[in-house]
Amino acid sequence: MKNKTQTAPASLAMDLQDERLQDRTGLKGQFQAFLDRTRSGDLGVLPVIGGLIVIWAVLQALNPIFLSPANLVNLTMESSAVGIIALGIVSVLLVAQIDLSVGSVSGLAAAVVAVTSVNMGWPVWLVILTTVALGAAIGWIYGQIFNRFGVPSFVITLAGLLGFLGLQLYILGAKGSINLPFDSPLVYFAQLAFVPIWLSYVLVAGAAAALFATDYFHSRARRSAGLSAMSMQNIALRAILLLVVLGVAVSYLNQSRGVGWMFIFFIALTLILNYLLKRTKWGRSVYAVGGNPEAARRAGINVKVIYTSVFITCSTLAAVGGLLGAARLAAANQGSGTGDVNLNAIAAAVIGGTSLFGGRGSAFAAILGIIVIQSISSGLTLLNLDSSFRFMVTGVVLLLAVTLDSVSRRSRSSHGRA
Repeated sequence: MKNKTQTAPASLAMDLQDERLQDRTGLKGQFQAFLDRTRSGDLGVLPVIGGLIVIWAVLQALNPIFLSPANLVNLTMESSAVGIIALGIVSVLLVAQIDLSVGSVSGLAAAVVAVTSVNMGWPVWLVILTTVALGAAIGWIYGQIFNRFGVPSFVITLAGLLGFLGLQLYILGAKGSINLPFDSPLVYFAQLAFVPIWLSYVLVAGAAAALFATDYFHSRARRSAGLSAMSMQNIALRAILLLVVLGVAVSYLNQSRGVGWMFIFFIALTLILNYLLKRTKWGRSVYAVGGNPEAARRAGINVKVIYTSVFITCSTLAAVGGLLGAARLAAANQGSGTGDVNLNAIAAAVIGGTSLFGGRGSAFAAILGIIVIQSISSGLTLLNLDSSFRFMVTGVVLLLAVTLDSVSRRSRSSHGRA
């Protein structure tokens, strides 16, 4: 307790320093702020993007099909379900906790979807509502056990992993597998629903406009409060850059089947979680609790509520990911949510830049991390290499990500003391 309390001034100093860096305006100021953050050990997403570029270059050199529009469309669709589960892992890691049961929760959700929609004939809206409510209830139970009894999240969720796997097998029954009809709206959404070409460009323009509006109003609010803020030049440049990057990406994917609605849904959930984390009192509280729970408690934050909320967020997103995973395969079976689903979701959050030590990371870590993992899987499959190589390569990438996080954390700590 004493050690954590003593780190509060250093953490506060680092927060104030980060705030000063963010206040710099102009292109030169932004570049200088970027250099200062890099020197202090805050590498951000640079290692992930750099690693992704290297992975793509190597896999493309080994097999020219890898970066083809058709394969990239498949990559985005295969990334969505586990990526949504990874979003939940990000929220839990931000408060320096862990959820080992997301795979089992997603498998249980898949079983519930299959039984209620096929065996019981429930309408789709009720199936979705029941699945989401199930995930939220599981997260609430985790939060109560964690807050009331002080059981470590590792133990709670490990018990959940085993218990919910058993419940999944019980619900599926003796057959152990239930196929979803191909005319189901869920299956259509996960397999065949793609954004019309004209609408994809409208969405790109809307995304750039939304970024411009968000930056503009945020900048105006800071100026009204007497703080420095981004210039209009920077705001416009960011929006134009996003417009060009997304436009090129969408144009390339449209050479094949285009952008799947399931991937759009994944992106939308990421943007919502990112907004909640970066722009709301709840999000600031999550980062504060992850940085120093005792300091957050003394600052008036209800730490128990924050812990419960992130457990609920994680389990709910795991249930949604399980629902989409079942729809993608058009089936729920004993293997749903098992295998590497659990490990890939956790690895994606960490590889994407979320710190295992809490207090650092963003929702976009789920996107970056799962694309790295799925790229490795897709590339090695195209090379006709079995899963053993995929596990080994993913393990190496995960170890590098955690090592960089540890080194960055130590560098930031040393910079703060200096």
